Amino acid sequence: MRILVLGGGSFVGRAIVEDFLRDGHEVSLFSRGRTGAGLFPGVPRLVGDRDTGDYRSLRGGCWDAVVDVSAYVPRHVRQAAEALGDRVGRCVFISSNAVYRPGGGPGADEDAPRLPPERGTEEIGGDTYGPLKVACEDDVLSWYGRRATIVRPGVVAGPYDSQDLFTYWVRRAARGGRVVLPGDPGQPVQVVDSRDLARLVVRLVAGDRPGVFNAVGPAEPVTMGGLIEACAAAAGSRVEVVPVPPDAVPGGFPLVRADPVWALTFQRSAARARAAGMPATPLAVTAADVLAWDRGRGEPPLPGGLSAREEDRLLAGVGMGREDRA
Repeated sequence: MRILVLGGGSFVGRAIVEDFLRDGHEVSLFSRGRTGAGLFPGVPRLVGDRDTGDYRSLRGGCWDAVVDVSAYVPRHVRQAAEALGDRVGRCVFISSNAVYRPGGGPGADEDAPRLPPERGTEEIGGDTYGPLKVACEDDVLSWYGRRATIVRPGVVAGPYDSQDLFTYWVRRAARGGRVVLPGDPGQPVQVVDSRDLARLVVRLVAGDRPGVFNAVGPAEPVTMGGLIEACAAAAGSRVEVVPVPPDAVPGGFPLVRADPVWALTFQRSAARARAAGMPATPLAVTAADVLAWDRGRGEPPLPGGLSAREEDRLLAGVGMGREDRA
């Protein structure tokens, strides 16, 4: 099949392109050419810019499917659809679990209520990211109808992760010892391996399947404490999880949801995606692969979490508190 990927130079897009190529499909990439320029030699690259609306490179060519990894505002969807016209078959849009309203209860599926669509701004932030993706979904369905497929990933983990949320816990657990967790070790958490997400996309395209699919994982429910233990097992280390109040660390913390309503976002159903062929890589395998990748890149500073000095300070405070209570 002839596949056009809008994006494809980093993390999720990279995994999707690799999976299509592994199955022998003909892939073309549309991007600015600034990210992952050295990847996929021999794959045709169509240079354009979604921010400025430059889609001139898409004026020719026909594809059996387009996979849109890089649309974040509804204008991106509309302009790409106008440029492609009737020269594509199925459109697979990579959305997000952020489209859902908070709450919904454990096991909520793809029919759970979404946030209102946002069309009054293109500023992407914590309050607008989900509503903008809702508007994008609506426009994909409006343009493509039964040729539209929506994939809603949760937190994605794997090699080449640019957000490093899961990577923080992999790296920290590998060091072993007492691990500070600013939250509840029993909090549910969901991460999906990027390669499982990619396999789902490829199978949806190959099967020409419409619909909406939650791409969440792992297959078995896991807690924050269990995730840290799994990361330690993958590294061959031993850890002791030390809970501290969430407000002991200013700002957010990787994968921690202090608000129990928001914690429900980590309990969504992946049944529809599993039935469509999404694999379930064991969490320990994902952790081991992320650890190897992170060490291979030299373990650069991470954007979130605690430094070793900050963690030691918190652990010292916990120790003093125990002595005071004795």
